[in-house]
Amino acid sequence: MKFVREGESPDTEVLSGENGEFFFSSVAPGPFHLTITSEGLTPQDFSGNMHPGEVYVTPLIRLIIATQVTEVRVGLTRDELADAQVKDQEKQRVFGFIPNFYVSYVPDAASLAPRHKFALAWKSATDPVTFAAVGVVAGFDQAGDRWGAYGQGTRGYAKRFGASYGDVFAGTFIGSAILPSVLKQDPRYFYKGRGSKRSRIFYALANSVICKGDNGHWQPNYSSIAGNLAAGGISNLYYPANDRNGIGTVVSTALIRLGETAVANIFQEFFAPKMTPNLPSRGSGQP
Repeated sequence: MKFVREGESPDTEVLSGENGEFFFSSVAPGPFHLTITSEGLTPQDFSGNMHPGEVYVTPLIRLIIATQVTEVRVGLTRDELADAQVKDQEKQRVFGFIPNFYVSYVPDAASLAPRHKFALAWKSATDPVTFAAVGVVAGFDQAGDRWGAYGQGTRGYAKRFGASYGDVFAGTFIGSAILPSVLKQDPRYFYKGRGSKRSRIFYALANSVICKGDNGHWQPNYSSIAGNLAAGGISNLYYPANDRNGIGTVVSTALIRLGETAVANIFQEFFAPKMTPNLPSRGSGQP
């Protein structure tokens, strides 16, 4: 309790008793001001005027619980945000069933940790649709007698299937998981969706040789280029000897995959969104 008399100092303070009673003794007549405080309660002020010889009794003064403003911000860490965005990507399927995991419709999506990159690679390489697509390719290869040394029949088909799947598996893990983790690059295509048709075509083609780094800056896509070359080199280990051409096969395979990436990016920019149900929001990806 603080007692203040205008023009006088120092102020007088007292503590109330257990029941809240308080008193000031030897107080000179005149106007006064009381300030009543208690921890956790809103302070109260009271003013009055005491006459000579008067014993002044204040009315009942109640303190109320202080109003507290608590601000709570609920958000995700960058790693948790990446988890949520990757889960959204894993639901992306053209026509509702063809995997389309490596496209981000959030322009400032959280960067991927190595575990995200390997999870996406595994999800893509082991998807049932991937196996079905490889089976179709192996069937066409057998019908055209590609890799003739494998022969025909069930055994020939199994060898072609294994070779085709080996290409897919090696290319996916090396170019979209291992090297991006080492080089800190993002293996995803970031959908543009805005601007003139010409600018979007150029953007899609350029993204076959450039990518975002984990720092969010654009840079040469060393992961994809080196990954295609590495996958081409590994394929020479299991292709029939008559179909191997050393460095020629490696380079030609890499160039074919580069062209395939450019075509896929055009498809992603102009057609895939129209065929993919329940696309995630293009809102900010910042935590």
